[in-house]
Parts: sequence; structure tokens; C-alpha cells
Amino acid sequence: MTPTPSRLDFNRVAPIFLLVFVDVLGLTLILPLLHLYAIAFGASPLEIGLVVAAFPLSQLIGLPVMGALSDRYGRKPLLLISQVATCISFVMLGMADSLALVVLSRVVDGILGANISTAQAALSDITDETTRAQGLGLTGAAFGLGFIFGPVISIGVLEVTNNLAMPAYTAAAYSLISILLTLFMFRETLPPEKRQHAGTRRSPFSAFSLLRRPQVGILLLVMFTQQVVFFGFESLLGLFTLNRLGLLGQGNALIFIIVGIVLVTVQARYMGRWSRRFGETRLMYGALALLSIGLLLFAWTPEQPHPLYVRQIAENRLREQAPSGAETIIGDIEIPLPDDTNRGIGGLLWLIVAIVPVAVGAGLIRPAINTLLTKQVSARTFGSILGLSASTVSLANGIAPLLGGGLFQHYGATIPFLLGGLVLGGLALVSLLVVRSPEHVISEG
Repeated sequence: MTPTPSRLDFNRVAPIFLLVFVDVLGLTLILPLLHLYAIAFGASPLEIGLVVAAFPLSQLIGLPVMGALSDRYGRKPLLLISQVATCISFVMLGMADSLALVVLSRVVDGILGANISTAQAALSDITDETTRAQGLGLTGAAFGLGFIFGPVISIGVLEVTNNLAMPAYTAAAYSLISILLTLFMFRETLPPEKRQHAGTRRSPFSAFSLLRRPQVGILLLVMFTQQVVFFGFESLLGLFTLNRLGLLGQGNALIFIIVGIVLVTVQARYMGRWSRRFGETRLMYGALALLSIGLLLFAWTPEQPHPLYVRQIAENRLREQAPSGAETIIGDIEIPLPDDTNRGIGGLLWLIVAIVPVAVGAGLIRPAINTLLTKQVSARTFGSILGLSASTVSLANGIAPLLGGGLFQHYGATIPFLLGGLVLGGLALVSLLVVRSPEHVISEG
């Protein structure tokens, strides 16, 4: 008799989904404005880069350590500590009267703010091998929804108040809501009997010892490489569409919304179904191939501005606008605008077609890799392994804008996307050879 497949317990997943969504709303309220906080204190391009990099670089140490502590003391206490630290960091940012305090606020959040990875560990606790990818996909969907709505709210708050402190205080308010959600709705997912026993407790820094396991190291390398390429794509998308299609802020916002909708739909609706049918290893191969195909299509987007484009109007608007986050990180970049004699809809249609494989691949890749990582360790170290994964993503996010921006500046708009597609295509082929499907969960004493 065939056993009945496990089903996700949505009553337990719902609070985790909500608190991830609210946490990401707070984070994305301030991320698009970090360069403006730095500029307000007369920061140089290098100092702006430091402000942006402070958070991901701090997470390199903070996330694995906080994850290991959640394996020892439970998810709820560490979630609360992380969320309180995040709330304090946003208040610090709102009150900042110097560039040093801006940087310090991001360091505090980077070291102690392990909200998302701890929530993912909690979700891993209440799922099994057949439902974990679906559960992690739902947290990814919450993350995607936050990234759709957060920047819109951020821009709205700034437009209404014309005060840089207000988005930070609004983010702190969202963080306070997440604290209340954790206090009153979140039930501990790691009971004492499932935590690391007193005799086997190790230093929180022992989370880094998991890197010695070959498959863990390989999967984290895949995670890092794809995130460098994908975050570089996100960072440069606005500059690329300006160069090829003449799209300004509203047009690019529409592109990001399309990406977000596809990504959220894949993670919320299809991740569980596809992971049970194909397995996470095949999903990872497929996601890398889709990302590769999509980026290669992006690279060859024809230079054809949209039908409403007028070059002189675009130039005037660009002169009126403050530089974007990507530009301030990598310095001044000359963006050649397209000629308005070749207007049409072909370039935009090509871009929308290219978006689909990129967004689907992006929706699949991280839940698939994180599920494979949890299958390499015991349930007692889910926090540690997901903290390592999150810190790998943070490192990639710190490197990607600099690397992609340098390629864009020196070699033109095509090269970052073309190289990214080729790298991920090669990574898919290498993964076929070196990433093995785990047969069982490794036990630990």
C-alpha cells in the first residue's frame, strides 16, 4: 500500500509566512534609500559603498552564529533577539547624525538580525523531506512580496514627508509588528528534547565546521555563484533597460513587478508540486539552465526604445534625478541612451519573454538548494546550515554590484548578462557531475 504523501501544515506555516513578509517590508523600506542616507552626510563614492556593504559583510559572521544559537536555545528566543536588534538598528538609522552612525546601524542589523534565516530554520523544523521545499518556497514568496511592496511604500513615505528619517522609522514600526507576531502567534518549532544536548553543545562558531563536508561546500558554492550573477542582474537591470529600451523609473518598476509576480507564483504555487515530482536536485539543474537561457536572451535584447520614448525628455529627467544605488556604488557610469528614430515594441516584447525563464529559475533555485543543504545535516543543525547559506547570499550581494558595475562600465551593457548566462550554463553542467542527490539525512551526536 502506497503511503499517503505528507501535507504542509498551513496553520503552523502561516505565522512564519507573515513575520517574514513583515520583516522584509521593513528591510526593503530602507534598502533603496541607503545611498541617500550616505549622501546626506557628504559621503564619497567609496564611503557609499561602505554603507551598502556594511550589512552583508556583517551577516557573514552574524548569520551562522545566530543560526547555531537557535539550534541550541530554540527558534523563538533567537527570532525575538534578531527582530529587536533590527528594530533598534532602524531607529538608529532614523536618528543618525553622522555617517559613522549610519554604518553602525547596518552593522548591528547585520550581526544580530538573523530574522529570515531563523524563520527558515523554524519552517524546516515543521516540515519533512517531501514538504520542505514547498515550505521554503513559501518563505521565498513572502520575501518576494516584501520586495514588491517595500520599495513602493518607501518611495511613497519619502515623497509625502520629504524626510529621510521617516522611512527608517516606518521600517522600525514594521519591525515592531514582526516582534508582536512572534510573541503572540509564533509557536516554538524546536522543543528542548530536539535541541543540541548539553554534552554535545559546541561553540556557535562551530557552524563553520559544516563547510568541511564536501557536498555542503559544493552546494554553498553553487548558491554563491548563482547569487552573484542574479543579484548583479538585479543591480544592473535599470541601467540595461535605460540603455536598450529608454525605460526610466516607472517602466523599470513595471519590469520588477513582473519579475516579482512570476517569482512569487512559482514559489507559492508550484515549488512543492515540482519538488515532489522531480526532486530538489533536478530542480536545481533546471533552475540554473533557465537562468542561463534567460540571461543570454537578455544580453541580446535589441536596442529599440519603447514607442513613447523621446531622447531629449529622457535626458532632462535623468539630469533632474539623483543617481541610483547601483551608480553610487560603482561611481559615475556613462549610459548611452538609444536613438529615438528606431522606436517600437519589439525590444520590450523581447525583454518580457527573456524575463520569464529568469524569474522562474530565480523562484526555484534558492528553495531547492536550501532544501538540499538541510538534507546534508541532522535536524539539530538546521539553523547552522541555513545561517551559512544566508551568509553566502549576503557575501554574493556585497560583491555582485561592484563586479557587475565594473563589467558594465568597461565593456558595455551586453557583457555582464552574456557572461552571467555563460557562467550559469557552465555551473549547470558542472552541477550535473558533482552534486549528488542525498539518500538520507546525516545523523549527528
